[in-house]
Amino acid sequence: MIELSIPGRGTYRIEHLVTDVNGTLAIDGQLINGLKQRIASLRERVTIHLLTADTHGQQFLIDEQLALKAVRIQNGNEAAQKAEYVRLLGSSAVVAIGQGANDSAMLKESALGICVMSQEGVAVETLLTADLIVPDIFAALDLLEKPLRITASLRK
Repeated sequence: MIELSIPGRGTYRIEHLVTDVNGTLAIDGQLINGLKQRIASLRERVTIHLLTADTHGQQFLIDEQLALKAVRIQNGNEAAQKAEYVRLLGSSAVVAIGQGANDSAMLKESALGICVMSQEGVAVETLLTADLIVPDIFAALDLLEKPLRITASLRK
């Protein structure tokens, strides 16, 4: 668990990391170099959930690399499916990371939504629903390893 106390916002007890895959953890269906180790180190503190529409059909390889099993999102109403997944986990215990249009609702539904800039681009609606915007997935994961950075950015 990751505990955050943010002046003006309250205390967060984060138990789950829910993340999009393509555009967030992978580019063109390939896991971004260096993420395997970063994800593995976070598994000691939070439960990691991968949500994907598997745009490139390579999720089985990413699952093997990360030793995780992604949840496949069905075509149609993808944003609502991702938000519902977060709700079922308990929104107040979730950090969500994404960048695509189908990630906007899960970022809004979660206790903390992080939008990552991506080579695939960022959907404006997702940018506007995020609590934080970071330059890449490594910066997003750094926030979870060093949560005082979150406090520094979000305190009121």
